[in-house]
Amino acid sequence: MKSKKNIFRVIFLLLLIGATIKIACSQHNTPYQHNEGMIFGTVYHITYQYGEDLNKDILAELQKVDDALSMFNKQSEITKVNNNQDIVVGRMFKEVFTLAEMVSEDTNGAFDITVAPLVNAWGFGFKNGSMPTKHTIDSLRTFVGFDKVSMKDGRIKKADPRTMLDCGAIAKGYGSDVVADFLRRKGIDNFMVEIGGEVVTCGISEKRVPWKIGVTKPSDDPTNTNQELQTVLNITDRAMATSGNYRNVEGTSPHHRSEDRTARAAQSALCHSHRRPLRHRRRLCHLIHGYGHGEGKEGAGAQPQAHGLFHLRRPQRQLRCVVLAFDERQDC
Repeated sequence: MKSKKNIFRVIFLLLLIGATIKIACSQHNTPYQHNEGMIFGTVYHITYQYGEDLNKDILAELQKVDDALSMFNKQSEITKVNNNQDIVVGRMFKEVFTLAEMVSEDTNGAFDITVAPLVNAWGFGFKNGSMPTKHTIDSLRTFVGFDKVSMKDGRIKKADPRTMLDCGAIAKGYGSDVVADFLRRKGIDNFMVEIGGEVVTCGISEKRVPWKIGVTKPSDDPTNTNQELQTVLNITDRAMATSGNYRNVEGTSPHHRSEDRTARAAQSALCHSHRRPLRHRRRLCHLIHGYGHGEGKEGAGAQPQAHGLFHLRRPQRQLRCVVLAFDERQDC
């Protein structure tokens, strides 16, 4: 009787080993696809292990985000909102708008998606601008502020019709999440999604090692030609968000937050965090940049399993770069 049980156990074990080897060989033989192109006014790079090219489907997913959140798309929901058209916004717009409200509250308004008129005035928005005067800035501030917009029953309500939204600081990370979710639904275990510096990784790379992500060294380089790396991160089942703008243009780096709540362009750099969907990681990144080095460092320290690297410009100790890493693994 015992010998029969042992035989069955051996057979089961052999079958299990055989199935494992078959799966491993199948995964090893499945090619990695490499897609790249332009979306949201920036470049995307997506690598994934799958038997066929999914670029067409990926672009369809990204187009949904573009149709909701792109200020450069004349037919997008956000363009219609900025033009004061009475529309009911979709799920994606609602999710990003709700998150933006949370970030604004967390930073006491240092991060603000109603900053569009100021961004345009500084020449970095979807309209051409020039260096604004103090008078211009003060005039624009009268209808800029996250407390001047709200959402009710899918409609955006404005206290002033001149208020305009710019979700660019969250949209790229949101788009990366959308693509990552799509790849997971396809049963893909190994992938890397990068849209304009917003990265989601799962599994391993084509070289059968963790994904290697380079962090560009912060520098005042308006031509964006300096690609010197500050460090290279080996990440698996993690994600990385970037926040800020350290490419100096005529002494300023306009961004989605206002320095010292004065509506002047903020100079900041990178922020990287791991774990949770990118849209939530960007919330923490913007919170830290919104507060600057002192309060921002305290904010990072309050996060469980968080490790931070702060890169400061001397001698003013101006916040140039933040790197946050979380020990906790992301579900893939």
